[in-house]
Amino acid sequence: MAEKSKEEHRNEPVNPRTPPPLPKSLTDPVPVVVAGTALFLVAFLVLLVTGAPQLWTYSCLAGVVLGFSGYAVFRWQRAAARRGARGAQEGDGLI
Repeated sequence: MAEKSKEEHRNEPVNPRTPPPLPKSLTDPVPVVVAGTALFLVAFLVLLVTGAPQLWTYSCLAGVVLGFSGYAVFRWQRAAARRGARGAQEGDGLI
């Protein structure tokens, strides 16, 4: 049997172990979505009271609306995955 050259040995994985799963606190997007939406809401209220340019004010309002709608879609997908709906996206941490 012919021995492999040094170049062929370099392409083989040395240790093919898989990393451990991340803790739920690092994979749960809810705190980030809620905090981001809350910050946009605070910024919107501050800009509204101070009379800042309309572009900034309405950009923050759009952030609040998108935050709420994104969270609603996220909860809808989680509920669908929990009940086993065919079209639900599946992945670690959803159930």
